[in-house]
Amino acid sequence: MKLARPASGWNYLKVLPVTLGFLSLTLMSPVLAQEKLLRTLTVAGRGTENVATTLALVRLGVEVQGKTADVAQQEAARRSSAVVALLRSRKVDKLETTGINLSPTYRYDNGKQTLSGYIASNTISFRIVTEKAGPLLDEAVKAGATRIDGVSFIATDEAIAAAQKQALREATTEAQQQADVVLGALNLTRKEVVSIQINGAFTPPPPVPVNYKFAAAQSSEAASTPVVGGEQQIEASVTLQISY
Repeated sequence: MKLARPASGWNYLKVLPVTLGFLSLTLMSPVLAQEKLLRTLTVAGRGTENVATTLALVRLGVEVQGKTADVAQQEAARRSSAVVALLRSRKVDKLETTGINLSPTYRYDNGKQTLSGYIASNTISFRIVTEKAGPLLDEAVKAGATRIDGVSFIATDEAIAAAQKQALREATTEAQQQADVVLGALNLTRKEVVSIQINGAFTPPPPVPVNYKFAAAQSSEAASTPVVGGEQQIEASVTLQISY
């Protein structure tokens, strides 16, 4: 009887790991079951807001022809300085030089190329309240500007920021409403938001050429170049992953 005890002890040790392994599996099974029950729905919402464009981005230039490079460049510099002085006196915003160019011009007689002179040009850009842009363009032309390359319109930074926030609110509400419609049709209930992805973008309208308006304004001393802004659309999108 005493010799049988070691065999009985060996069998006890052999069974013990198997029993512990079964116990470990039993404790983990509720966690695995909970993970399988986590179901999510991904929805995307979009919001748009229109905001008035109260600022005008203006690009204009001075272009001068001369017999020599020095004559053309000096005259372009003189006129450009007068235009810049005017713009500074009107306290325009973001005034900067965007281009300086000097190039030769040629005349062709019987297939022969002959230097005829030079063209010098300076271009500048600035930002101003839209309602003041038209009269200022007329003054700039009188001061020496010979080209109005274009005008584009944007909203103020404050107005854009406010519109972006509202567009995000609309996008979030739309995404939640979509989730409610889908889950409601399936007799399911929306729970918590698992993840959020935010995308927002806005694009200013393209430049609007105004050269034809400049020509019309020159036909009458009393005429003023009409510059009218519009609206800028702010867009935002939100993607939500919602559990149910």
